[in-house]
Amino acid sequence: MTKKSVLGEVKSIQLAIELIDLGARLQFLESEVGLSRERLISLYKELKGVSPPKGLLPFSTDWYITWRANIHSSMFYNIYQFMREQADEHPLQALIKSYRLYREQVLATDSEVVLDFTRAHTMVRFFDSDMLQLSPCCRCGGHFVAHAHDNKRGYVCVLCKPPSRAGKVRTARASEPEPEPVAA
Repeated sequence: MTKKSVLGEVKSIQLAIELIDLGARLQFLESEVGLSRERLISLYKELKGVSPPKGLLPFSTDWYITWRANIHSSMFYNIYQFMREQADEHPLQALIKSYRLYREQVLATDSEVVLDFTRAHTMVRFFDSDMLQLSPCCRCGGHFVAHAHDNKRGYVCVLCKPPSRAGKVRTARASEPEPEPVAA
């Protein structure tokens, strides 16, 4: 093995570790990292202590339009778009850096991370496939994730016009009394 190929494998392993840490699924790792499936499974098990999750990847654009998901998706995609256009990042590096920044911002406000790495990557693919777009809100001027090719005249975002039940689940959970500890 040449020194160059060893360095290439080390970089691939480092990238795989970083992506696994972010929550990348095995299908994504296989497409982006130059390591065998067996090697990636082994690495995943070593890092997470469990086998990689199985199942289908998300495939519907509708999830990104729901109230909470739209807020988080819009925040992430605006960061991603900035990384691609202003910072001139390679798509994979822009995805990684944008997701890290999104996650840091959400956790800094003691909020729940709604958008996982797989959904973030899938959303980028939906934008690339012209299935989603950013639409400006006519009230606040922010740009929010919306279905592509829908009539966006007079578009009002989910922050300016939240649904009537927005936030009710969290409020209800917070008002529930804590269960009494059982004496042993």
